[in-house]
Amino acid sequence: MRDDRKSGALGEQRVKADPGARVVSGFATSRAVLRAPNMLQAGAGADQFSKDPLRAPVFFLDGEPHKKRRTAIAKFFTPKAISTRHRRVMEAKTDELLAGFRAAGTAQLEDLSYLLAVAVAAEIVGLTNSDQKAMAKRINATLIGTRLRAMHPVFRFFAQFATAAAALRFMARDVKPAIKARRAEPREDVISHLLEEGASEKQILIECMTYAVAGMVTTREFIVMAAWHFFDNDVLCKRFLDADEAEQVKILEEILRLEPVAAMIQRECTADTDLGTDTGKAGEVLAINIRKANVDPAAVGECPFELDPDRAEKVKMVGPYMSFGDGAHRCPGGQVAIAETRIFLDRLMRVPGIRLEREPDMSWDDGVMSYELRGATITCTRSEAP
Repeated sequence: MRDDRKSGALGEQRVKADPGARVVSGFATSRAVLRAPNMLQAGAGADQFSKDPLRAPVFFLDGEPHKKRRTAIAKFFTPKAISTRHRRVMEAKTDELLAGFRAAGTAQLEDLSYLLAVAVAAEIVGLTNSDQKAMAKRINATLIGTRLRAMHPVFRFFAQFATAAAALRFMARDVKPAIKARRAEPREDVISHLLEEGASEKQILIECMTYAVAGMVTTREFIVMAAWHFFDNDVLCKRFLDADEAEQVKILEEILRLEPVAAMIQRECTADTDLGTDTGKAGEVLAINIRKANVDPAAVGECPFELDPDRAEKVKMVGPYMSFGDGAHRCPGGQVAIAETRIFLDRLMRVPGIRLEREPDMSWDDGVMSYELRGATITCTRSEAP
């Protein structure tokens, strides 16, 4: 059977649920879990956060408090917001990054994708009052926190201090200047909204770090993965470059179906729940294997491991399937991630002489159940100095 996945074998080896959780892998059952009203967020450090709606990050809220907070921030992620505000940042940052790449003739693809993702997420959140390159490094330093649970206790002890120190630097040099600026002059961004709601500086820091992982890190990986597919498949790349915007989105969503960045979502049942062909028991933690759900033949049709941009249209399904989750907690920034990936790759793959000099090394982050791609070296025909 044809298998176009690049992360398939690694995902099979490394995707695992927390101890005691029951794995769900069928698409229909997975969707039923995510849409059930009596499921609470579990895993991903959910137990470390207060459920107080005034203190917890929106990611870890449930029920009416979550709905209220999500509705309030939804305006920052709408197609209108993308087209009228965020697209300008996506295009300007892409042009800046590619100009530097063309002048040098070489670059690390994950560096370019990360700086783009940081710029876009920073605009939405409101982290725009400090040097972005330095901020990107500070945010990256906090990400050791995603690996704490997988560490030996001795290493975890020291890593916790390193994570806390990195978070304090991020707070002092990036978050606080943004808060000060928005107290003086509110803008259309998440920090301004949180200040209006009376959030503390610590709460704003936690929200900013949540958005950093959800918006910046995952998008970095997906851009590299999608580019890797284009470098390896001339026919697919040509179809992408010849396509209109809607067709390009279809192609990217199909790549994301095969290569979801987040591989596991967990929910806790608060009561016995009918899931169609299954039943969730009160107190049971259900772990949804996104990678398995996305290749369930009952939902995706024949040849589930084959990259087919027309698949969603054929089976009348939403293109990325479970890759952005589903239900009340479906990733609010999914459309933003696809939009910035589309804009960046449309321009990157047109750079004269573009080639993948070195394929990325692929590793796995057990903390967020995600692949990581590093060392992808791209080269091009150097532009002449003006």
